[in-house]
Amino acid sequence: MTKSNGQDSLPSLHQTLLALQDPERPIDSIRLDVLSDLNSAEQDRFRATWATLAPPRRRLLVTAMVELSENQVDAYFNEIYRWLIQDEDAYVRAAAIEGLWEDENVRLIAPLIHLLESDRASEVRAAAALSLGRFLLLGELGQIDATLSERVERALLEAFAAHEHDVSVRRRALESLAYSSSDALHPLILNSYEDEDESMRISAIFAMGRSADSRWRDHVLAELVSSDNAMRFEAARASGELELAEAVPDLIDLLDEDDVDLRDSAVWALGRIGGPAARRALEACCMATDEGLREAAEEALAELEFLAGDVDLPAFFFEP
Repeated sequence: MTKSNGQDSLPSLHQTLLALQDPERPIDSIRLDVLSDLNSAEQDRFRATWATLAPPRRRLLVTAMVELSENQVDAYFNEIYRWLIQDEDAYVRAAAIEGLWEDENVRLIAPLIHLLESDRASEVRAAAALSLGRFLLLGELGQIDATLSERVERALLEAFAAHEHDVSVRRRALESLAYSSSDALHPLILNSYEDEDESMRISAIFAMGRSADSRWRDHVLAELVSSDNAMRFEAARASGELELAEAVPDLIDLLDEDDVDLRDSAVWALGRIGGPAARRALEACCMATDEGLREAAEEALAELEFLAGDVDLPAFFFEP
């Protein structure tokens, strides 16, 4: 995206910053993509404007930026997010950490560990724990220095073991630790699955799927018929992660659920698992009147074809 040539009729940075300072101007009416990939001088201008904004408007702004960067690939606000993780508002700090979800710069490891260990707000510590997971994965894949990933793993293990932490912090630490190949992971997941706190048990199912360890098969299958939708959602995702063919009948049953998230998780899992029954169910969903279900099923079929190596078939292909 070129900001200087008027492409797509983008306003200038000056106009956008003035709009942000107008409390009567809704945030969703402002072209925030102008703030993408700012140079050093432009960053300084943004920071000066940020200092003039009231806390509620700051929250609306950072939330809108995170949503935009998730939906628009060329909206790049990482330099802003890196600055905002030091903001005085815990909401802003947590949102900025969320915005950095694709940033693999290892220079983030130290500030994220500091936030995990020292931030006064549990929502920030939880966000930091979740964010550190990608660096643990990069270490497992050999894409960053092993000493860095080991440092991340130690910090996450300490956060999980610290029972004075809010359960939200410990469960996010567990979810990130699920990327580890360490033998220490198995008892952590098992103990969490037996925890009296339901949210911790849900995170244990999530971790079972992320671990890609088939030893968790029976636990995941059992939770597919749980009475709790959140548990069934994670069990459906875990079934897909573990590619459990035995889960297909229960996943097909979930396609009739009114809960859209639960239904879509089942669709995704069927696309990962594959097989004749899963394919037939997805093909039937492609005929549904519900547009969201059709789109989810088409994406799942595309994933199924890709995994099967049939990449020449279009995503919406199926036999009539």
